[in-house]
Amino acid sequence: MPEVKTAQDEDIDSRDMRLIAEGDREAFTDLVERWQNRLINFFYRSTGNRADAEDLAQDTLIELYRVAPRYQARGTFNAFLFTLARRRMIDSFRRKARRPLEYIDPTDSAMQQQAEESDQTREIEEAFHRALGTLPDNHRHAILMLQQQGLSYEEIAQALDASLSAVKTWIHRARTQLRQELKDFA
Repeated sequence: MPEVKTAQDEDIDSRDMRLIAEGDREAFTDLVERWQNRLINFFYRSTGNRADAEDLAQDTLIELYRVAPRYQARGTFNAFLFTLARRRMIDSFRRKARRPLEYIDPTDSAMQQQAEESDQTREIEEAFHRALGTLPDNHRHAILMLQQQGLSYEEIAQALDASLSAVKTWIHRARTQLRQELKDFA
């Protein structure tokens, strides 16, 4: 039987979700301030594009606002939020797959190349993003939730709707593949 939380042991995020459902806009502002940067970082690691990451984070927060009246604190808020985030990312990938062509501004590319030439750190970061891109989605999501968001294996399993052993396997394989891809930078 799921544990029912009382108002006394309600965590701050669950309390804010309850207040949002009651119409408290300040509670939503607090929640956004607490989670926005983590969401942007999560999406940036998956997309490699800051604007897309910000858009996806905003979409996730809007969805969070919409589901507030139905929210029930069954697991951790962290796992709940990153389940929503993962769904937004999947929807985004599906939309992009349906687009015939994407416009690329040549000045963006030229400015990016100049920055890369002068900064070794940027090169390593890009290699890391490329290496992340080679991972299967479930491996990438699991390793990012563990390393970037600090979720436990159990929370990741809940967010990805997978077994604990599957999550452990995915993270192990992701680490192994990332080490292999980035061995030249060690």
